[in-house]
Amino acid sequence: MSAPAERAAAVPVCDTDPFSPSALEDPDELHQVLRAAGPVVYLSRYDVHALARYEEVHAALVDWQHFESGAGVGLADFRHEEPWRPPSLLLEADPPRHDAPRRVLREILAPPALRRLREAWQVAAEEMVDQVLSTGTEFDAFTRLANAFPLRVFPDAVGIGSEGRENLLPYGNMAFNAFGPVNDLVKADAHRVAELSAWVNGQCARDALTEDGFGARIWAAADRGELTHAQAPLVVRSLLTAGVDTTVHGLAACLYAFATHPEQWQRLRDRPESVRVAFDEAVRWQSPVQTFFRTATSDVTIAGTVIPEGTKILMFLGAANRDPARWTDPDRFDLARDPSGHVGFGMGIHQCVGQHVARLEAEALLTALARRVDRIELTAGPRRHHNNTLRAWASLPVRVHPSA
Repeated sequence: MSAPAERAAAVPVCDTDPFSPSALEDPDELHQVLRAAGPVVYLSRYDVHALARYEEVHAALVDWQHFESGAGVGLADFRHEEPWRPPSLLLEADPPRHDAPRRVLREILAPPALRRLREAWQVAAEEMVDQVLSTGTEFDAFTRLANAFPLRVFPDAVGIGSEGRENLLPYGNMAFNAFGPVNDLVKADAHRVAELSAWVNGQCARDALTEDGFGARIWAAADRGELTHAQAPLVVRSLLTAGVDTTVHGLAACLYAFATHPEQWQRLRDRPESVRVAFDEAVRWQSPVQTFFRTATSDVTIAGTVIPEGTKILMFLGAANRDPARWTDPDRFDLARDPSGHVGFGMGIHQCVGQHVARLEAEALLTALARRVDRIELTAGPRRHHNNTLRAWASLPVRVHPSA
């Protein structure tokens, strides 16, 4: 850390690249450095200010008036750069442009509307767990469960066909990478941008969707005048982009947590009603979404530091979720904790509108697994998949001990 003369001496400067392979592999050390440095840190490599403490991250997330999303929630500044795709009407828009799409999607994905899915998803989860266990007690929990289950049930709920679903995760990986700098991760996806974008956009068209899914209900809202017909496919696209990767890696975080904290797995089996707390605690503990940017709409003061108008601010959600000033023993996965208030799903008007869907998927899969498995343990070190925004997984090899 250093503080150049042209900047206030109280504002620490960090030249570490938070998007480097080492930081993406294990961000904890960088998070500790940033939290210890101060409430605001200047990242000289990218000319942005960073927030890594819970108090400041939470405050910026809820203050959309001063920290806008409409200029992009990545490093790219949409006021001066052409977005690689039409911006998301939910994630990359502010009121009033943001209001109608969010209102429609919030109603479609509200808990009462999801209750009709619970039974079907529970059956699907039990079938999947039975199938996995029938092939042996050692397997890759990421590919066989965390990845497979959302890709089985969520596209059905949206109403897209079975062909091409394998494109959903690569598209999401590409979209979340694009929020960071144009590094090797972004360049590795470049040859597939047109192909994957065309496929996803095709799934958002009205005639590509079944008549009983979330997608059809979005188009019906457009028919009622709650959205424009030009907005409808973009809202469907937002659902497909945000509804798969974050849930997949959130479920992987759960399975990793239970494999490394056997006493917490036993607690879940003893108290199955704690399954949703378990998912939220895993999201807090691992933070599948690690970072998002905002842009200052005016000169704004945070903890005595003036952030100039138009400046990009990088919020470290993962660091905030392990801030010892907010959480007791934050590096521990603990089902006795109340994880509510974590920023793993964001906060404020841009808080993840599909979080209840993710919780329902987690409830179904973990409940089915808890009924059949006494213990989960790692058989080798898990492998991470590097992404500029996500704390992602590539492999989670486990051995399970089925219940008698």
